[in-house]
Amino acid sequence: MATMTSLIGLINKIQRACTVLGDHGGEGMSLWEALPTVAVVGGQSSGKSSVLESVVGRDFLPRGSGIVTRRPLVLQLHKTEEGKQEYAEFLHQSRKRFSDFAAVRQEISDETDRITGKTKAISNVPIQLSIYSPHVVNLTLIDLPGLTKVAVEGQSDTIVQDIENMVRSYIEKPNCIILAISPANQDIATSDAIKIAREVDPSGERTFGVLTKLDLMDKGTNAVEVLEGRQYRLQHPWVGIVNRSQADINKNVDMIVARKKEREYFETSPEYGHLAHKMGAEYLARLLSQHLEYVIRQKIPSIIALINKAIDELNAELDRIGRPIAVDSGAKLYTILQMCRAFDKVFKEHLDGGRPGGDRIYGVFDNQLPAALKKLPFNRHLSVKNVERVVTEADGYQPHLIAPEQGYRRLIEGSIGYFKGPAEASVDAVHLILKELVRKSIAETENSNMVSRA
Repeated sequence: MATMTSLIGLINKIQRACTVLGDHGGEGMSLWEALPTVAVVGGQSSGKSSVLESVVGRDFLPRGSGIVTRRPLVLQLHKTEEGKQEYAEFLHQSRKRFSDFAAVRQEISDETDRITGKTKAISNVPIQLSIYSPHVVNLTLIDLPGLTKVAVEGQSDTIVQDIENMVRSYIEKPNCIILAISPANQDIATSDAIKIAREVDPSGERTFGVLTKLDLMDKGTNAVEVLEGRQYRLQHPWVGIVNRSQADINKNVDMIVARKKEREYFETSPEYGHLAHKMGAEYLARLLSQHLEYVIRQKIPSIIALINKAIDELNAELDRIGRPIAVDSGAKLYTILQMCRAFDKVFKEHLDGGRPGGDRIYGVFDNQLPAALKKLPFNRHLSVKNVERVVTEADGYQPHLIAPEQGYRRLIEGSIGYFKGPAEASVDAVHLILKELVRKSIAETENSNMVSRA
């Protein structure tokens, strides 16, 4: 049996393979959706990005006002040996290692714009990022766009609902662990993250609550009741986080130093000192990693069953397509040429006769096009009155001895313009017939091969 650590690594490999194949969620239960994941949910300005950066120990996420995260970010963390250099890799640039995390931030922005354009639109196509570091635990997180209540300039009127629908599509899956992030300086009852988590996970068995900005609460108030689970109870413990201050961000205070300051805050806090051992980003990361490993172990049978089902479907498809091509390059070329010749023969028979199809193309040029041309208004366009008008207008204020060439050009160009509609319609009709004949020829070639193999 594989170790717990290797289980997360194995799930990460399957997840990357699914993304490459275009399986990243959608209708039905896909393999990607069956894999246990941790989805990070929070409203804009809830401190979601700061929590992720604290867990990683690096500044690597784009910052700004409005919707910054506009595509799901699948973040796979891999713990390496102490002293090893940290680096990051994107699935869409698998051969490039990023050791400069400012470049990682820029690449996330650029890759987002590649799909959405330089707009404020969102897309459900994920970006997959792996970070290798001695300062992380083995963990996979999915950062989702922040929930918002109003659309701003440059966003569609449906952006609020679009984001909610995207978030819901991830967290409503039974294998998804929800990391609900709420700011402590706002009423927990109005938290966007808790509200949507409660709707899809009313028992709270899949939800981990995170309370940020504890140091920004009004003087004389605290969040002890929330953190102790008395104000809003979940099946898992609440975790408090102290984000870096804006001044620390502006000064580029090292994240490892920020983690140390966070530990000191809880250890010296009169309100939270008794909870210090289970507060902070480092504790949160360990807690999630252990729980993700536990869920993966519980889901192994169903994941194996789904993989075996996919293998059976692919084998059935391979049986339908035909026997595998020999490894020898010469044999491969010979087999491909045979397939091309067989298709060419069938397609040629459709066009030249012997099989139906070519007669329909003839019908387009013999019936459809002439009938359309007869309906063109040439009697009106080339009437004596219209010809005189066009020729006279082409004359301008200059007298002429013979009819000016410009007038005839206008008449001819105008007449040619009438042909455009029927001609394009005929081309489209022939194009559709040819596409249908190609599909039929492929199917008939495959059927012929299957009969010959039998």
